[in-house]
Amino acid sequence: MAKLFIIPTPIGNLEDASFRAIRLLKEVDFVLAEDTRTSKKLFMHYEINTSLAPYHKFNEHQKMASIIQRIAQANQVALISDAGTPAISDPGFLLVRECIKNNIEIECLPGATAFVPALVNSGLPNDRFVFEGFLPHKKGRKTRIEELAKHRYTFILYESPYRLVKTLRQLAESLGEERQASVSRELTKIYEETQRGSLKELADYFDRGIVKGEIVIVVKGNS
Repeated sequence: MAKLFIIPTPIGNLEDASFRAIRLLKEVDFVLAEDTRTSKKLFMHYEINTSLAPYHKFNEHQKMASIIQRIAQANQVALISDAGTPAISDPGFLLVRECIKNNIEIECLPGATAFVPALVNSGLPNDRFVFEGFLPHKKGRKTRIEELAKHRYTFILYESPYRLVKTLRQLAESLGEERQASVSRELTKIYEETQRGSLKELADYFDRGIVKGEIVIVVKGNS
């Protein structure tokens, strides 16, 4: 039976992979991976020998028809990203949509997503929240930040370590320097860190040296 499994992978600590995820990665006919080089580390750790095929934002459009055809031939296929849950700020949405159009069954496993531990660790209100993902790099960035300034609820951003300080200062300019926030980086890894404070305090803190790792910014809503 043709079926697509959406399988979250660890965001850092390989021990966070679920028993079910590992079993399915061993059982499916092939695995679509955002970066096969990254995925091979996980496969080697758990002795997974299933074949890998690249599926990323640069080839998902051109390969979609052939992938759907291959799945439709009664294949069971898994989709994974470099870390976390596919389609959450990673490739996956288009494939899921095409599978639905072609009556291919889809099953998404629960699992790792960076923004959930970052939100809980922040200590900010989390009964309601808005996940924004990455801000636009250039066009529309200022407009998006101005929209975020009006949000009543806690909101969450993903950011590159290279743009972290710039983003914090831009947020402080539009939202006010005293707006409370937190920054989490290297979640689940050895050097995991969460810093909490005002946007100004966080910008000053991370401006002191080189920032490394994947970044999640959580900002209190406009109360």
